[in-house]
Amino acid sequence: MGNEKEPPEVLDKLLFPKIFRAFRMSIHYNSLIIGFLAVVVICLTGWVMDFSKTVVAAPGPEGGITELQVYMTSPDGVESHIENHKEVGERRGVYSTLWHFAAARFHGALNSLFAFNLPGVAANIAQYFKAVGWALRYHFVYCIILFVIKLAVISVAGGSLCRIAALQFAQGEKPGLTEALRFSTKKFLSFFTAPLAPVGMIVFIGLFVFLLGLIGNIPRAGELIMGIFMPLALIAGGLIAIVLIGTVAGFNLMFPAVAYDGSDCFDAISRSFSYVYSKPWRMGFYTAVAMVYGAICYIFVRFFAFLLLWSTRWFLLLGVWVKSSGKETNKLAAIWAEPSFINLSASTDLAAGNWSELFAAFLVQLFLLVIVGLLVSFILSFYFSANTIIYSLMRNKVDNTALEDIYTELDEVKTEPTTSESESEEPQPEAGQQE
Repeated sequence: MGNEKEPPEVLDKLLFPKIFRAFRMSIHYNSLIIGFLAVVVICLTGWVMDFSKTVVAAPGPEGGITELQVYMTSPDGVESHIENHKEVGERRGVYSTLWHFAAARFHGALNSLFAFNLPGVAANIAQYFKAVGWALRYHFVYCIILFVIKLAVISVAGGSLCRIAALQFAQGEKPGLTEALRFSTKKFLSFFTAPLAPVGMIVFIGLFVFLLGLIGNIPRAGELIMGIFMPLALIAGGLIAIVLIGTVAGFNLMFPAVAYDGSDCFDAISRSFSYVYSKPWRMGFYTAVAMVYGAICYIFVRFFAFLLLWSTRWFLLLGVWVKSSGKETNKLAAIWAEPSFINLSASTDLAAGNWSELFAAFLVQLFLLVIVGLLVSFILSFYFSANTIIYSLMRNKVDNTALEDIYTELDEVKTEPTTSESESEEPQPEAGQQE
């Protein structure tokens, strides 16, 4: 009898399979709604900001080479590209340019991952960050404004998604939409500042090294002072390296720390750094499992979306036999191009269409964008759900905290004395002293 119970007990001690619960948690309708609203707000923000078209592209029949494409191949050639085409070239928005580039890199990373081409995955990720570097270098003000808005939206949406995942994983609860949003708005300052605080630390420490460099410009005495204080500069560089590694490796744990433990900004940073440096290999293993599993889930969800669109269009096509006005094609084919697994929302050529076909194609494209938006919202939901589970597992291993232990509003109430308790604790005047 004892031998029969050993396999379940061994399996129960393995924590990493619990990451596989992230898929069911991420497809919950509350999580998808929150993710979808976040995607809509960010996209609308980018669309509005793209009215100021500042990206220079070479003229061409379908849009020529952009600044970003030049920067990716030859960073030194961007200035000449802008000079040559700023008067006669096309103009595009920064957000739309980055969006299309990031989508291509994302799918490239997934294809490389399934081909077990890890250098290809790293190359696609590196190209994305290089593109962000281009945006910061040539469109700095635009990027700062967009970044602040995106961080505010992600702070609310990501905090809500982490809270939903934490309650579901720890206690099996499924909190409502308003409850999750109320928690994230209450803890908004912690969510918003947690990713920014490490950057502030790096800048603050780097400022002292920068000042030492300025002193080095003093003739004769400058180099002597730099040589004397070089050990302090190296110590500062070591601190910057520690903070930078902890931020990159522990960034995924900051939001879950607030959602799970009700932490403030600095406590969330402290916990994420502690878990990364205490058990780096375990953290890396959990992250790798979540990435591979997430890629598989994404392919499945994308295939579901493709099958949904393809089957809908196929049955519609069976019933539509009238040709489009001005074209020798089917009316449905004129307003809705056949979707593919790679391109779910392919656009159609409506140059010769009438007003009704133009409006119908607009509605079809709008609904297709909703499907794509739900697909992106699944990615957001899975990301925060999986990292919330990883945080709970790391907390269990490092701090020996039970997986079921989670911060609730009742904990906050217990720490604050009620009015009746505070009044009872006040010294009461004796009967003889009463007036």
